[in-house]
Amino acid sequence: MNQRDNVQIDAVVIGRNEGARLIGCLTSLQGKVRRLVYVDSGSSDGSVAAAQALGAEVVQLDMTRGFTAARARNAGLARLETTDFVQFVDGDCEIASGWFEAALAGFAAHPQAVVICGRRRERFPEASIYNALADAEWNTPTGRAKACGGDALMRFAAISAAGGYREELIAGEEPELCLRLARAGGEIWRIDADMTRHDAALLRFGQWWRRSQRAGHAFAEGAALHGNGPERHWVAETRRALLWGLGLPIVVVVTGLIHPMGWALALVYPAQVVRLSRRMGWRAAVFAVLGKFAETQGALEYWLARLRGKGRGLIEYK
Repeated sequence: MNQRDNVQIDAVVIGRNEGARLIGCLTSLQGKVRRLVYVDSGSSDGSVAAAQALGAEVVQLDMTRGFTAARARNAGLARLETTDFVQFVDGDCEIASGWFEAALAGFAAHPQAVVICGRRRERFPEASIYNALADAEWNTPTGRAKACGGDALMRFAAISAAGGYREELIAGEEPELCLRLARAGGEIWRIDADMTRHDAALLRFGQWWRRSQRAGHAFAEGAALHGNGPERHWVAETRRALLWGLGLPIVVVVTGLIHPMGWALALVYPAQVVRLSRRMGWRAAVFAVLGKFAETQGALEYWLARLRGKGRGLIEYK
């Protein structure tokens, strides 16, 4: 039980077939939270039994319904019923020592805050270029933010008042929730403190591509939901993906077919790599440009599914 100055902190962990990663996650929370809820989404690796053995309350989702991480988090919230704060954690992450003390200090320093997040670090950034890219991605600026990731400490009352996560989203559910929380007057802050250690296990190009594809889907769906609002939620990200991943290739092909010199327009891509490399390095710049094609694929898949009146299934990379 965690009763820091009579403040109740509970945790909701979600996962599926995380194996040893889940055990590490749950162990890192033992003795640090009042209630530990694990929401399982159809694991076949003994995750449910392992979580129960570690003292977690287990919620098993009905897998006859479409699964999303947002739905799993809402199921965890429903089990808690009431508390002061809830720590959301993905099952492939471990909570860093001292995180809760730092997060509560953040809430004390920012009374309007409803979400506090910190630094998520990859456990094995040296294992692959893709893990290293993910580690760099997590390193967002500290201070007031627009959104958090899957790991964050949140005020339970604020999330409940907002109606929780939007369950149909297959990705991008945290920024969408944060947008609604901000509209209700809440603040999201990222503090300078280690929060979690994450094991992305991104070892192959195809995994990285699907992850980028999922981001493009999230951009397009987020823009469709809230793009007309004052925040212009993910409109720029969607346009940027479509420009580099679809618009420019069409222009290059059309002009190249009209005149051989038109193919020279393709040089805009290496030029963009050079430009981006000045602030993020060569490797990251190459993948930033290449990723726009994957993001475009995801965005187009969202719009195609919407035209068909059907939601797209999960885009999983593990």
